[in-house]
Amino acid sequence: MLHQPTIEKLLAMRMEPMVETWRNFEQDENAQQLSFEEKLSLMVDRLWTWRQNLALERRLRYAKLRGNACVEDIDYRASRGLDRTLMRSLANDSGWVQRHENVFIIGPTGVGKSFLGCALAQKACRDGHLVLYTRAAALFRDLALARADGSLRNLLARLSRVDVLAVDDWAMAPLQETERRDFWEICEERYQTRSTILTSQVPVAQWHEQIGDATIADGILDRLVHNAHRIELRGESLRKTRAKKPEGKSEA
Repeated sequence: MLHQPTIEKLLAMRMEPMVETWRNFEQDENAQQLSFEEKLSLMVDRLWTWRQNLALERRLRYAKLRGNACVEDIDYRASRGLDRTLMRSLANDSGWVQRHENVFIIGPTGVGKSFLGCALAQKACRDGHLVLYTRAAALFRDLALARADGSLRNLLARLSRVDVLAVDDWAMAPLQETERRDFWEICEERYQTRSTILTSQVPVAQWHEQIGDATIADGILDRLVHNAHRIELRGESLRKTRAKKPEGKSEA
């Protein structure tokens, strides 16, 4: 039996799962057959799992992912040119994040680009990586506001620290001067040290034109393209397709 002072110390150190596990031992006759080492091992395992789950919850809150996308819900049946082998390779252990590689998801509206991007980002969260999701328009708006209130350096530093930066609806419109310079700095800070997910309706071949300034465009694309996995989707909008069918699974 644990003495009350020991329990209070464990609780003060935020080790509630160890206390709860020990109390369960006291109420379970079968647990009385376990050695102290076995009980300690189970208590530590319970504490480890609890803290790992808390850390995951914090990462998911920080990521601000869109919807409840996860790689287990990816629909490979839809005719949209999705490379099952590539997707499963990326989703396996998020090794692409450890290798600081990028992912481009390209295709027309409604084919599930955002879902796939968020699913890969969510898997990276589950594998212990720090992730941040944003739409391109929101990113540039935040950068403009940060410049106005003097916090741009802090925001750029924050963006440089996340392991995976997922930018949705990239290059939908030509970039303004400050937008392309800010994005170049983001890419420069993250180059070969972090990973980026970009989803876009615009083919990669047209990104140079959308960025605008030739020199900055070369710098941005040089830091993004050479080590990127490309997922190029096609076909009719899944939203339209599912609207024609009875209610079913809302995967993408």
